[in-house]
Amino acid sequence: MQATATVLVYSDDSGTREQVRLAAGRRPAADLPPVEFLECATLPAVLKALDEGGVDVCVLDGETVPAGGMGVCRQIKDEIFNCPPVLLLMGRPQDAWLATWSRAEAAVTLPVEPVEFADSLAALLRRRLAVQA
Repeated sequence: MQATATVLVYSDDSGTREQVRLAAGRRPAADLPPVEFLECATLPAVLKALDEGGVDVCVLDGETVPAGGMGVCRQIKDEIFNCPPVLLLMGRPQDAWLATWSRAEAAVTLPVEPVEFADSLAALLRRRLAVQA
């Protein structure tokens, strides 16, 4: 098992980024390595971090302005080779069709519900780490 897993969290709202960190905890599941968070508040920061590599999962806030997480997800799926899986944070359950359009692997609603979020994040990390092994 690798030493740590890196989770990129994109939101212009520091409170949302904090919700994600608290919901995931240090380790979202016992069978996974500890998680390190890479917080980004702007699209250029997200693109730079992904270009540098080492990101295992992206958590993108669909409510971020001006570049929302759904559009950012679709963009990185088109532009980043071997793009990490994406967990999308949606404002409303009715936006699930937009999550599908964006090509996100998973989606949860805001505010972050800790158990649902940790389970979704853990599933994406397991899949990503299995592919890398």
